Amino acid sequence: MSDTIERIKCLIIGSGPAGYTAAIYAARADLKPVMYTGMQMGGQLTTTTEVDNFPGYPKGTDGTAMMEDLKNQAERFGTEVRFGLVTEVNFSKEVGGIHKVTVDGSKIIEANSIIICTGATAKYLGLESEQRLIGGGVSACATCDGFFYRGQDVVVVGAGDTAAEEATYLSNICRKVTLLVRKDYMRASKAMQHRVDKTKNLEVKYNTEIEEVLGSNVVEGVKVFNNISGEKEVIEVTGVFVAIGHKPNTDIFKGILDMDETGYLTTKGKSTKTNVPGVFAAGDVQDKEYRQAVTAAGTGCMAALDAERYLGALD
Repeated sequence: MSDTIERIKCLIIGSGPAGYTAAIYAARADLKPVMYTGMQMGGQLTTTTEVDNFPGYPKGTDGTAMMEDLKNQAERFGTEVRFGLVTEVNFSKEVGGIHKVTVDGSKIIEANSIIICTGATAKYLGLESEQRLIGGGVSACATCDGFFYRGQDVVVVGAGDTAAEEATYLSNICRKVTLLVRKDYMRASKAMQHRVDKTKNLEVKYNTEIEEVLGSNVVEGVKVFNNISGEKEVIEVTGVFVAIGHKPNTDIFKGILDMDETGYLTTKGKSTKTNVPGVFAAGDVQDKEYRQAVTAAGTGCMAALDAERYLGALD
């Protein structure tokens, strides 16, 4: 372990739209924030090739470029952005207490306030062909990327409410949507199943799984198989939307911060306050409903304001 302990006012754990926006506001409030980006600098958005729905980019941009813009803006106001992973936390339960975190298993940081922006990771099928084509037609967010498949044929993988919602959303944009369900029934609510059944350009294939996503640089189709009969077929599509859930990146906070049954951090009322004084949560780590870059940025702003008021009250 390091012999040197660094003391700071505001530590931001994680990057992405929430983290960088929190950093911008915290820096402008003279909190002198230090950010540890995590292993995926810029978060989930760096896996998205095109971003068309974030305000301020009339011609669109790509996820990596947008995150670089936000990072540069945060640094312009004095945020110190560091590449590193928080590996252990020791939060004080007292108002005004000092929170300790360990970075990369060795460096100790003491902070008066902490903003958690560790996000959530989309679950994928784990196929080599799928992973290779993420950003080239494979997506885990229909509301983020559906626009690019207007008038085209796509498949959605999943059986729950999220899959049903994404499939029906895409049906308003795409020529045809095929929903691939691994079992012989859907887990979605009856209301969502009725909506799926009533959508004319939406076909459901039960007991169906993807064997391979076809295409070199972009998706050209999927090879699927019926897991009962073994029958295989190729469906020609240009987009594959995987809707089998997200996993919030909160394992390190288990037993310390309040979270729901699926691991999302819970915050108090309309604030970003966690159950620990001086610790705040923003972005997808506490939002399983919207999961958009702009909503993550909004909660990043809220978290910085909450941290500023918390520290101001201590003074």
